[in-house]
Amino acid sequence: MNENLFASFIAPTILGLPAAVLIILFPPLLIPTSKYLINNRLITTQQWLIKLTSKQMMAMHNTKGRTWSLMLVSLIIFIATTNLLGLLPHSFTPTTQLPMNLAMAIPLWAGAVIMGFRSKIKNALAHFLPQGTPTPLIPMLVIIETISLLIQPMALAVRLTANITAGHLLMHLIGSATLAMSTINLPSTLIIFTILILLTILEIAVALIQAYVFTLLVSLYLHDNT
Repeated sequence: MNENLFASFIAPTILGLPAAVLIILFPPLLIPTSKYLINNRLITTQQWLIKLTSKQMMAMHNTKGRTWSLMLVSLIIFIATTNLLGLLPHSFTPTTQLPMNLAMAIPLWAGAVIMGFRSKIKNALAHFLPQGTPTPLIPMLVIIETISLLIQPMALAVRLTANITAGHLLMHLIGSATLAMSTINLPSTLIIFTILILLTILEIAVALIQAYVFTLLVSLYLHDNT
């Protein structure tokens, strides 16, 4: 109970060296691959899920936007696996770190925006000033739209960080309460432990949903600029 509540969010080190890079590279190793002509059920299910996800995200894109399909599928797999990694005991979740999420969000957002300015500069500039705007409001609206555009990658990163961090904190608190109540009241311990199991199932769903939401929003930014 005296453990620091935020200790699990501190980037781990090995012999004084940061181990975050090794942890980030670990989840892709868990994705099975097949060297045979006929795949097993696990590989077949994995490929079906990837095709279903990519089909949903790419359905609204034109030919130019679909060139990002491999990157978006890789992104959702990476975020989902790193989110699930944090649910293991004594593990570290890279997506609870805001700098890392910003490092994913800013380049993808910037690439989509730059593509929009290169291919459809008139439509891109038209977003800064809605049609029919009164003349006195033009400077204010341009400033507001510029700020809303620049804040998009920050919103992406903060949303992912906040949702994953909040879930982990809640699981930590309920788990600590379960251990504390185990020596005091057994019926209450069973109730809290049941809540912890249900919360763990919810966190698995949240880990997958947040990966999908992050990738979907990047896909929407891309759609607006292609």
